[in-house]
Amino acid sequence: MTILDHRALNRATLARQFLLARADTPTPEAVAHLCGMQAQEPQEPFIGLWSRLAGFAPGHLDDALTGRAVVRTHLMRRTVHLMTADDALAWRARHDAMLRQRVLGTYRSELSGLDVEEVAAAGRAVMADGQARTLRELAEALTDRWPDPPLRVLGELLVAALVPTVQLPPRGLWQRKAGVRNLSMAVWLGRDVEPLPSGDDDPVGQRLLRRYLAAHGPAASADLRAWCGLAGLPAAVKACRDELVVFRDERGRELFDLPDAPRPDPDTPAPVRFLPAFDNVVLGHHDRSRIIDAPHLGLSVAGHRMVLVDGRVTATWTVRDRLLRVSPLRPLTRAEREAVRAEAQDLAVFLDEGIEDVRFDAAH
Repeated sequence: MTILDHRALNRATLARQFLLARADTPTPEAVAHLCGMQAQEPQEPFIGLWSRLAGFAPGHLDDALTGRAVVRTHLMRRTVHLMTADDALAWRARHDAMLRQRVLGTYRSELSGLDVEEVAAAGRAVMADGQARTLRELAEALTDRWPDPPLRVLGELLVAALVPTVQLPPRGLWQRKAGVRNLSMAVWLGRDVEPLPSGDDDPVGQRLLRRYLAAHGPAASADLRAWCGLAGLPAAVKACRDELVVFRDERGRELFDLPDAPRPDPDTPAPVRFLPAFDNVVLGHHDRSRIIDAPHLGLSVAGHRMVLVDGRVTATWTVRDRLLRVSPLRPLTRAEREAVRAEAQDLAVFLDEGIEDVRFDAAH
């Protein structure tokens, strides 16, 4: 069986993430291909799309959000993601049990004894009027019946687990600061969430698996589970197994992939790319060694913006006091430094924050 080393896996993932070469793809199609983009920090997806798409302009994502082609919603791992409307409606029911388990597990004592089906029905009734509400306003509408849970907890149970909702614009629009206003996904999109089909072979899980591999493969079942928060999708993997190719990584793990997905030569050059906080190219696997070294794994969950050099996380970056500062994690060669500076200068123009210079900190 073919063994794929870290560099082979790195180049395959970068190619599928549009990070080897910027793609000439419309924004909604890119969001769909990427299986959504982590978006709890509202401005970060703009940076992720700029690094992936040729000619990307902030208005492209603004138009997709206001035009309801793309939505902000809780989905994978109970995290706010940018999703296409079609994917949000098609995938939400498959995530329902996980979303409930995670909220109820987090707030076990605060929500003890609550009949979640009654709360869900009451929440849907409140939202049926089409009025956008903050999390607190939603919870306050239910306090007559459930006065004990803290408002924050009751509201989070509603919007992150029980009722499929979206966060409405202007939240998430370019250079706009706006609080979260929630509306039923069905009301905003004019379509109901798709019900789970019957059958034991998990057809929605099969689609999730194929789409995940197209964006993140080759990958192990543990990687799939880490990305979506679901329990490995064993029925889906079993149903799809005959149509997939199988590799091993250097640890001996079994990796699945789509037969025709790109797996570039490991020596393919990888350009410098600036990543936003919480980018799924780093967070989308259980074993992240294909893109980030073990000593730096904490950066990927702490919200640091990162820089890829030769396809690997090699620096972090910040914008402060009109400076774009790059903090290398190892010494950079002169050629690497020049390439990082050139990409940083282009990014500074895109960000349009009055950045006057690019500075490098000492490697650490």
